[in-house]
Amino acid sequence: MTLWELFAVLVAGVGAGAINAVVGSGTLITFPTLVAFGVPPVTATMSNAVGLVAGGVSGTWGYRRELEGQWPQLRWQIPASFTGAIVGCWLLLHLPETVFETIVPILLIAALVLVVAQPRIQKWVGHRSVGPVHHAPELTGPRIAAMVTATFAVGVYGGYFTAAQGILLLAALGVIVPDHLQRMNAAKNLLSLVVNVVAAVVYTTVAFDRIDWAAAGVIAVGSLLGGFIGARYGRRLSPPVLRAVIVVVGLVGLWRLLA
Repeated sequence: MTLWELFAVLVAGVGAGAINAVVGSGTLITFPTLVAFGVPPVTATMSNAVGLVAGGVSGTWGYRRELEGQWPQLRWQIPASFTGAIVGCWLLLHLPETVFETIVPILLIAALVLVVAQPRIQKWVGHRSVGPVHHAPELTGPRIAAMVTATFAVGVYGGYFTAAQGILLLAALGVIVPDHLQRMNAAKNLLSLVVNVVAAVVYTTVAFDRIDWAAAGVIAVGSLLGGFIGARYGRRLSPPVLRAVIVVVGLVGLWRLLA
């Protein structure tokens, strides 16, 4: 990539880190950007997963206060995200690349629809939110089973593609474990980080030569900064503007994939 293209990827990384900390669809900024600059889709997915780990760390750290008291459910969800991510990575590495190129436009469209529908999802989740920020909801056997199943499924999706996994997690948690929205967002950040770390380790170990390390490094620097910005100032930004940017960049990436 040229210097200007790397700068654009850096800016995309900042935006992705900030958006992931607040909403959870930052991949829809970085992935289409890489594809638009000619990076093959599978390489773009692996490079993006490696680069966004830094943003996940800063975003999770920024929401650390909201994580207090969530261990009773996280001790079930973290293993589910971990194993789901491994399955998703295995699918990405073992299924033919043509399968990924065929299914990614569908996943990208679905992710963009989720981004557009995110206000309604968040509003609905907000109506189901109960208790103060540091209040843990009651966990019954069936609720734990449903929570683990949903978290595992989102982990598989995240290990395979990652885009909008945060929105999927928020929607699932809102249905299964109604809690304060900020607490759920903090859990979403941590679980998404688990998925990205697993993906990054797997891809680095078994597909080191298929990663675009220049792109991954630039995304890492940008997303690290963006995660701090998102955790601190993200709630003050205009959600319609963020969604518009995501949708526009996502459509450009979709066009590039189909072209």
